[in-house]
Amino acid sequence: MKTTYPIAVVGELIGEPARAAILIALLNGKSRTAGELALTANISAQSASAHLSKLVDGGLLTMDRSGRHRYYSMAGPDVARALEALGSISTLPRSRVPATHSSVSDDMYTARSCYDHLAGRIAVELSDALEKSEVIRPRGKHDYELGRAGHAWFADLGIDVDSLRRSRRAFARQCLDWTERRPHIAGALGAALCSRLVALGWIASRRDTRAVRITPRGARELHARLGVAA
Repeated sequence: MKTTYPIAVVGELIGEPARAAILIALLNGKSRTAGELALTANISAQSASAHLSKLVDGGLLTMDRSGRHRYYSMAGPDVARALEALGSISTLPRSRVPATHSSVSDDMYTARSCYDHLAGRIAVELSDALEKSEVIRPRGKHDYELGRAGHAWFADLGIDVDSLRRSRRAFARQCLDWTERRPHIAGALGAALCSRLVALGWIASRRDTRAVRITPRGARELHARLGVAA
């Protein structure tokens, strides 16, 4: 489809409420079936099929077949980052833990997955603490680079930053957090950090939500190493 402003096509895809619900449901980076996404968006299977077809054709989702099932997932980290950025300009600033929020909503504000990296208050405070400790530092307006203590800190955590730099993916991006309106770490480094925190048992996923749980061990380690209060 040819258009003078391609962004308008993407905006139309995202702007439909059912499609927005589908996209948000896939922000955790996992694949889901059309039936699961239909339930999430509260629409019929036939309607979900039509919406999913448009999202795949528009390059926002990918589809893989496994037997009789079709599994849909986010097309890539750029799509997830764009959705997070849109979230940051479409929600009003919130007061700390307002009484009107449900416990699930509060969990999402505290810590959640954003595609394959960590987002929410904990992620932003973690990024801030790593900057103060000279583990990372901003590089321009959109990226991070390693600081003076970067190699040693990540090596101690079990992350090989040199191998991450050799990957095709951007090394470390500043991803604007839609709830905190400050950046957290994305890119190859953000994904590796999130994966390592899961492997160490510091964070754990919550069922049927993008929210993640900071474990007692994780809370102790984050506070001891960086002063981050979970």
